[in-house]
Amino acid sequence: MTGRVTAQMNDQDVLQHYRDAGALLEGHFILTSNLRSPTYLQCAKVLMHPDRAAILCGELVGRIVATLGQGTIDLVVSPAMGGVVVGYEMGRQLGCPAIFTEREDGEFVLRRGFEIPAGARVLMAEDIVTTGLSSRECIACIQELGGEVVAASCLVDRSDGKVDVGVPLFALVGLEVPAYEADNLPPELAAIPAVKPGSRGLR
Repeated sequence: MTGRVTAQMNDQDVLQHYRDAGALLEGHFILTSNLRSPTYLQCAKVLMHPDRAAILCGELVGRIVATLGQGTIDLVVSPAMGGVVVGYEMGRQLGCPAIFTEREDGEFVLRRGFEIPAGARVLMAEDIVTTGLSSRECIACIQELGGEVVAASCLVDRSDGKVDVGVPLFALVGLEVPAYEADNLPPELAAIPAVKPGSRGLR
């Protein structure tokens, strides 16, 4: 796998990258939102392969540029940790800087000397969106620091288009995967031990 594919992949092409990387999992998983799900997509296992990251992010960049136009994004900002690699690759292919926010006392902030120039046109880039909470929090941080969020993006939208993050959301693939409260599990899921597979334990 080499090069960049632009606006030529369908959902199954995208998901095949996850399958081939061993990143499309089935079982009983605890998500960042603390909801439970029988399906889990581990984006980090796909993004650990630079060639896959280039192909997937290249496709997403192509879709964004086709809609917004060339030169409409000045900066990519991602929430750490899950968005860091995808944000970097999106920035590389868009030809603009990429930085990330981090949580401090539960709130997203910029650290490490990162700054957002006043009025900068920003793309918020995530790896995966489920409830949209971290996306909305990251967008709020960007806006509070003077950036103009023109769009958000993710590799996988687990809401399949239902989540509203307050700006246009570009997703490489949308999946409607069931998610349940911990005290309202279907019997077949309750019978399986829950695991926390992500970067923060709850992902």
